[in-house]
Amino acid sequence: MRGDDLDQSRMFSYLSPEDRVPNDHPLRAIRSMTDEALRNLSNRFEGMYSRLGRPSIPPEKLLRALLLQVFYSVRSERMLMEQLNYNMLFRWFVGLNMDDEVWNPTVFSKNRQRLLEGDVAQAFFAEVIEQARRRELLSDEHFTVDGTLLEAWASMKSYQKKPNPPDRGSGARGKVLLRDTHQSDTDPEAHLYRKSAGGAFQLSYLGHVLMENRSGLPVAGRVTLASPQGEWNAAVDMIAAMTAGKRRVTLGADKAYDEAKFLEKLRALRVTPHIQQYQHDNRTSNIDGRTTRHPGYAISLKKRKQIEHIFGWLKTTALMRKVRHRSRALVEWLFVLAVSGYNLVRISRMAAQTE
Repeated sequence: MRGDDLDQSRMFSYLSPEDRVPNDHPLRAIRSMTDEALRNLSNRFEGMYSRLGRPSIPPEKLLRALLLQVFYSVRSERMLMEQLNYNMLFRWFVGLNMDDEVWNPTVFSKNRQRLLEGDVAQAFFAEVIEQARRRELLSDEHFTVDGTLLEAWASMKSYQKKPNPPDRGSGARGKVLLRDTHQSDTDPEAHLYRKSAGGAFQLSYLGHVLMENRSGLPVAGRVTLASPQGEWNAAVDMIAAMTAGKRRVTLGADKAYDEAKFLEKLRALRVTPHIQQYQHDNRTSNIDGRTTRHPGYAISLKKRKQIEHIFGWLKTTALMRKVRHRSRALVEWLFVLAVSGYNLVRISRMAAQTE
């Protein structure tokens, strides 16, 4: 018997979004880890908001929504609000009931500065890393570092000459470089840069990741201004935090890090540089047989390739190839949140494999 095509949209439903999400859905494990991290940040959130006035949208809900934007490659906050309006899975993950009103997209613009000043992204990232450490997924001895180009939200037409360029530049021996005399009117902190000799110059930032080699999880993330020394300085800063009070560790990297002054800084930190040797253009590598003869050197070079999976996910799924915001601080905030999202996905998958 054919059923009748009846419109019963006004009928009540007694099923909540919680009941409609399958128990084995991948977001369930991610939601559990996210909630644990956010509970540990409750005191930080309490200090960010005044005790007077109307209650604001909970920062926990804003962060869960931003994580969904990372997981599902949602291009803008306006499109994210459209999804929240009708996507039951999104409502469940954020913590909205079926009858709750969806926020205006400007909510993110108004609250972003507060979350930025509270350094919430780094704190959330640290909580996720702590969960991985309790699951014994992290190595505290072997690491890999690399950087990637993040295209800035600014066009080449905005790159104009400064009204008052300096007499002494930022190049070697005070040489005046193009970045000393020109800047973008749209995003003044974005620099014209290219990673390789054959690449095109772009207004960019540099994103950096420090990965531990046991599970391939990022344990630190940074965004710096685009400059030749940016990768080396960020690598030193990130590995220094991992070596405080610990025994000697190893750091793998590609041949771009085979630079004498960088290696000196690593050895001063009791870090063994497992850097790929630079063997082109008749240049002598700074890595010699004292390092390459050990079996661990070859292992580090093999593990190093895993960091490319992180950058691939960040640029495709998390849409970090071309950033959607301006200023280094804000770009770093979103970059670190995206790296946290990668860790949540990676940890949940490893947990599912062991069950």
